[in-house]
Amino acid sequence: MEPRVSEACHAWKEGAFGASVPSIISLLDPSAAVKLQSLKSFTYEPHTLQTGLAVPPTVVRSVTPTARRTLDLAAPAMAIVGILLLTVGLAANLAAQLLLLQRAQPPLDLMAVVALPSVVPLVTPMVPLEAAARRMAIAAKQPITAVPDVKADAMAEPEEHQAQLRQKPHHPRLPKSPSLACQPLDPSMARPLLMEPVAPRTAFCGKTTAHCDEGCQSGPCTGTPAVPAPGPKPAPANPNPGYLALASRQAGVPAMHAGLMPNGKVVFLDKVENNTQIGKFQDGGPHNNQYAYSVEYDPVTMAEPQKLGYSTNAFCSGGAFLADGRFVSIGGNAPLDFIDPTVGNGFKSIRFLDRPATRTKDGQPWVENTAVQITSERWYASVQTMPDGTLFVASGSLNGLDPTVPENNNPTYEILTAQGLPNGRPRVPMEILKKNQPYYMYPFIHLLNNGQLFIAVAKSAEIFNVATNAVVKLLPDIPGDFRTYPNTGGSVLLPLSSKDNYAPEVMICGGGAYQDITSPTDASCGRMRPLDAAPKWEMDAMPEGRGMVEGTLLPDGTVIWLNGAKRGAQGFGVARDPAYEVLIYDPSKSLTPTDPSQGRWSTGPVSGIARLYHSVALLLLDGTLMIAGSNPVEQPKTTPSLGKVPSEEFVTEYRVGIYTPPYLAGPNASKRPTALTLSSKTLKADGSTFTVKFTAPAGNKAAKVALYHGGFVTHSLHMNHRMVFLDTTGYQAGATSQTLTVKMPPNRNVAQPGPYVVYVTVDGVPAIGQFVMVG
Repeated sequence: MEPRVSEACHAWKEGAFGASVPSIISLLDPSAAVKLQSLKSFTYEPHTLQTGLAVPPTVVRSVTPTARRTLDLAAPAMAIVGILLLTVGLAANLAAQLLLLQRAQPPLDLMAVVALPSVVPLVTPMVPLEAAARRMAIAAKQPITAVPDVKADAMAEPEEHQAQLRQKPHHPRLPKSPSLACQPLDPSMARPLLMEPVAPRTAFCGKTTAHCDEGCQSGPCTGTPAVPAPGPKPAPANPNPGYLALASRQAGVPAMHAGLMPNGKVVFLDKVENNTQIGKFQDGGPHNNQYAYSVEYDPVTMAEPQKLGYSTNAFCSGGAFLADGRFVSIGGNAPLDFIDPTVGNGFKSIRFLDRPATRTKDGQPWVENTAVQITSERWYASVQTMPDGTLFVASGSLNGLDPTVPENNNPTYEILTAQGLPNGRPRVPMEILKKNQPYYMYPFIHLLNNGQLFIAVAKSAEIFNVATNAVVKLLPDIPGDFRTYPNTGGSVLLPLSSKDNYAPEVMICGGGAYQDITSPTDASCGRMRPLDAAPKWEMDAMPEGRGMVEGTLLPDGTVIWLNGAKRGAQGFGVARDPAYEVLIYDPSKSLTPTDPSQGRWSTGPVSGIARLYHSVALLLLDGTLMIAGSNPVEQPKTTPSLGKVPSEEFVTEYRVGIYTPPYLAGPNASKRPTALTLSSKTLKADGSTFTVKFTAPAGNKAAKVALYHGGFVTHSLHMNHRMVFLDTTGYQAGATSQTLTVKMPPNRNVAQPGPYVVYVTVDGVPAIGQFVMVG
């Protein structure tokens, strides 16, 4: 790295570049520099490049996605060619011009250039200039200006480039405060930088209050939260914290997505990989001699997981359970033909897995009809089951490219039928997804008891009526950092009950500032009753900041928060400082207790396993919590490599953990209710009743029945996750033989159709749950 370039690299790393940026030592024809003077300025968001240089938040014209992809493909090759040419024949030319530039004083009339005309023909006319600008920024106080517009047909991608793009999907990377490895400065070259210092950019800054953040170059925002987010708050150790243990069987595949099936088994679903622990299919079938990316895992027998084949790449899909009990994965990413030619494009795919409680379909593969697809490409889409069983599918990326470019995004929703099929209608725009780009992916969605939706994106939230396609109410922004991808925290709909007419209350915890390994994470949590007349966020805090933290409801009404990192964000190699401690949250307790030991938060056991990007947690039938995954690398590897960018300090984790909560630990271990039977396993959300019988421990004082839906688990989201405490009669305190009459929820707004688990707890200790179908 040349001295002046290294100096600029350090300046950008320290946040010194602003809206006016240095001139360029260009890898292009010298005549191109003359053309720069008469052209208008434009803005380009920063990226970090493979060469080790960072792109400053410089002025580049808005290009089409095709042009941007061409640039991204061509630029690394150009840089390599340029470096080789400099090394073998042009070092003297470069040194001479650097010396001239060093002695020049601003303002410069022309940009200093290094003549490498042989590089120019490699790509379209605009690419050499932008590629040079992206790599060779130097410290001259003069704004970079745009290259001429190029007609669309001149920017058309060759078919081979399109093929490469289809074969190499990648995670979107958002602007950040750079954390790049600059070469050391030469002390002999030290001199003042020819630029004005500005506040470092820490996040993409739009024009909504959801984008308010320190360092935003768009300036201060209006309408910011009146109360700042609280910082970390110490929590006492739970006197009965429960315990963590390793399952005797490992996952077999990276656990990117997961769900508890009606047959009691867990399905793990991953993207296309160049290797998995479970190995390859050797059955002579359609995926013969290719790796398995999905398995069926039995947490009871701990038998070897069964390989499950699929037809399209499920990378970062959304999902739900259908009203008939089938598990559905929607959307995904492009094929990786060079890894596995048997798996196709998943951007518009719908995948089904049928696992009835009868276990008659165990081991069968995912079912896909590649001719039946959603209306548009969706990667990182959220899915919500509606009261009528239809699926609300929202958001996603169209192509996996830069999410700060609106053309790459899909800020819309569409509806699938109750059978998980397209309904023939076009997608519908959603303003909350559009205005909060690039934090629009994997929004938090919860079904409210009036049939409307709570939707949260970044820091914004609203109540949305799907039937009328209307925003019913704009809710206050949640204080603190960004809460959705790539700085996802976690969100749960707290348990519902008839005591307050099933009034919904949403909780959101954690988050972060930007997508980089240096990003701070947010310790704050907000609770809101969105249907109140004047809803507001009640703020609390975890003991530490966390990104990728996920909340799981337990049958006793508490919430377990675990997994994630104290620093960084979602993405490959952009998180560090794992959060190992289990956090136990009791929503029934006071926010400000007189006795601190009686607060809502307490700490549980500490794990020794990092659970970062692509981790999952889900409740099992026995009331324990399964914890699996962590695969923050592009392709699975089990040996860390230090000093790499992106980081490979934390790699693929196949071990499966089991957390035994307090209600089954210590003195509670012998108090589990037994012999649970249900009068029916086909139930309706219409206020009807059924009976449960069970044997309770002697001296029991209370019993509850919970209707529980675990949902589709991925990326810290538990889509459709909900629990309803059901009204009961017939309980007899102290009796060991119990028969309760249980009343179902009044309608499907409270319990939408699909598979649920009935948990009976006695003095907070659960019996082993049983699956039912709710219609």
